[in-house]
Amino acid sequence: MTYANPQYLIDVPSLNNRLGEPNLKIFDTAVHLIPQPAGTYLVNSGRSEYEAAHIPGAAFIDLADDWADTDSNLRFTLPSLEDLQSAIGKSGISAQDQVVLYSSGHMMWATRAWWLLRYAGHNNCAILNGSLTAWRDAGLTLAAGAESYPPASFQGPASTAAFADTAEVEAGMDGRICTINALNQALYEGTGDFFYERRGHIPGSVLLAFDDLLDNHHFLDAESLRSKLQSSGMLDADRVITYCGGGIAATLDAFAGVLLGQQNIGVYDGSMSEWVQDPNRPLREGATP
Repeated sequence: MTYANPQYLIDVPSLNNRLGEPNLKIFDTAVHLIPQPAGTYLVNSGRSEYEAAHIPGAAFIDLADDWADTDSNLRFTLPSLEDLQSAIGKSGISAQDQVVLYSSGHMMWATRAWWLLRYAGHNNCAILNGSLTAWRDAGLTLAAGAESYPPASFQGPASTAAFADTAEVEAGMDGRICTINALNQALYEGTGDFFYERRGHIPGSVLLAFDDLLDNHHFLDAESLRSKLQSSGMLDADRVITYCGGGIAATLDAFAGVLLGQQNIGVYDGSMSEWVQDPNRPLREGATP
């Protein structure tokens, strides 16, 4: 069994063989989150790790500042389409480029960048399966310092359905939309020490923990991944919304869905960080959706 859309993943040997191609743009996308009290995080850029060691030719995308709305009271908020497309171009990406994304941290940062590119209209983009860990494990050359691509102009046909807002999430609580919580079981059930100001999950949402879709930074094989996603109802739904704490881990679940052919997926960008701000929005504790 194979993925429905295998073109969205690239393995280490294939990328290594393509280094130096003129229209190939490679990026590290890492951010590091340190949990703080009251459902917040300390955000650290992954730039220093990138500069210490990266895939030769790779540049760095700053998802926290350059590809986000920094005026929002929520971190990593989706910027306007115009601002996002401008940021994509400033990173050196044009519509004609093949983009490969990886992370020197967790894979979810690469899928966040992939999802932003999908929303902005760039469809020639792949995730490095195994990320930087697999590159290191293969014993391949690493570069130090900072690299960049010349600024480009980027415009594309936006895929507005790639993101969902609070109103759509609220409307989907009656079961018409398959809503997926990508967090871990303790956060979903509201039993852990860390939570987003209020405990629990959006009523009607099903748990599909993002880390359960990976094995050592690699996506599960197609058959195993299908089994995980099928059990959540994700693959047969007319519309899927994924959410997490702040719209990052949710993109990993969403990307997995696209890999297996589910195209109508929206990431709830504000996720729990936005949902909990209104005490009238319901939350459910425990294992029941």
